[in-house]
Amino acid sequence: MELIVYWTQFAEDKLDDIFNYYKLKVSLIIAQNLTNGILDATIDLAKNPQIGQKEILLSKRFQEFRYLVYKNYKIIYWVNVEKHRIEIINVFDTRQNPAKLEKNLQ
Repeated sequence: MELIVYWTQFAEDKLDDIFNYYKLKVSLIIAQNLTNGILDATIDLAKNPQIGQKEILLSKRFQEFRYLVYKNYKIIYWVNVEKHRIEIINVFDTRQNPAKLEKNLQ
């Protein structure tokens, strides 16, 4: 059975933040291209949920978090078998302090 890709509200908010920042600081076209690229990077997850590497910074969690990389962003997700979906929980800018990644999930 193919899983569905589900974006949590937190991850959607992060994507909106990225869009708004680049729209304000650079241009609407760049903002659209960047956020569309992030979304497109998740398309293959439904067919192959194990494609991403394990996120070591979140290895102490109950869930097995994985990530995909698009430009400077880590797309953090885990496979929720009970709900038959892949939950994208965060879009993290890798130029930030890595400690912020775990703080955002508490």
